Amino acid sequence: MKIQRITYLSLGTNKGQKLDNLQSAINMIADRIGSILKIASVYETPSWGFESSNFYNTCIEVSTYFPPETLINEVLEIEIDLGRKRSKSSGYSDRNIDIDILLFEDEIIFTKDLIVPHPRMLQRKFVLAPLVEIAGKILHPIQKTTISNCLDNCNDDSKITPITNKLSRPIPITEKYNYIAIEGNIGAGKTSLTNMMADEFNAKIVLERFADNPFLPKFYNDNERYAFPLEMSFLADRYQQLSDDLAQFDLFKNFIVSDYYIFKSLIFAQITLQNDEYKLYRKMFNMIYKEITKPDLYIYLYQNTDRLLQNIKKRGRDYEQNIESSYLQKIHDGYINFINTQQQDLNILIVDVSCLDFVNNENDYKSVIKQIKQY
Repeated sequence: MKIQRITYLSLGTNKGQKLDNLQSAINMIADRIGSILKIASVYETPSWGFESSNFYNTCIEVSTYFPPETLINEVLEIEIDLGRKRSKSSGYSDRNIDIDILLFEDEIIFTKDLIVPHPRMLQRKFVLAPLVEIAGKILHPIQKTTISNCLDNCNDDSKITPITNKLSRPIPITEKYNYIAIEGNIGAGKTSLTNMMADEFNAKIVLERFADNPFLPKFYNDNERYAFPLEMSFLADRYQQLSDDLAQFDLFKNFIVSDYYIFKSLIFAQITLQNDEYKLYRKMFNMIYKEITKPDLYIYLYQNTDRLLQNIKKRGRDYEQNIESSYLQKIHDGYINFINTQQQDLNILIVDVSCLDFVNNENDYKSVIKQIKQY
């Protein structure tokens, strides 16, 4: 589990569409660094240290799992991506974005690339005023006094003016959803994505216990004989697991990510069972389904059949190696039919991962997370 830590950043701009520049920076920080917890008001201030257009400045509180050395690199990359061009000459200059790390927890950092607390923050009213809004009671690690007191003792007499326009705070996944279920075909990567999200967002994880099912290897060798006991045992186990874990969720309001949803039982049963067996199975399922908590977001990972077969071969489970593309297509068709009939009851997001390798490529993983955040 990654440790989330609090950092405070100062943002400034005096070129182009200033509010848009600040909002773009905030959005990229939310995508690439961590959750934005608070945003201060925007203040218009005269340029500091040189003569030019007025600046717009603000401060934000961010929860991140990056260590300081990674954080500064990400900040510099965001500045570059937003068009920041640093001059080799000394002194201050116009900029479309400037992002400074003011505080990182209560740490004192002196390295070649980073000094925290920011060495000039106490001299700058345009930094302290917005910072007081969101961190007034926080202690400055060196001065051992609150940020509010630091502002009171600041000798900067520059005029700063709050503007009425407000910046929008990107809502973190953990605030938008309490329970996310990730589904997909065999080999689509649902368990991998579930593990990765649980690690990043410190979520409680619910993984299907398919490996413990004694009927699964037997089913792949003799479908007709073992289909019904396989589906019934899966249904019973899924019901028990989700009931237990989601009951705790109801009690403690944890953020939960699951690599399956109970409805997959019906999808697979439709494919594997004979008509009379399916009718009996459906009666049992309908009684159970009423008792299961629905996810706040249902994600279906779409993966094309060729990639599915490659993934199945790569992970090397003996009993899966004879799965045919026609069987995978039936499963996909079952999911699509389920999605089409559940649009009114479930919040459904389909993510096409056919051209992505989110397990081994960080940018692909971030692309998937961005789709979930923006949905």
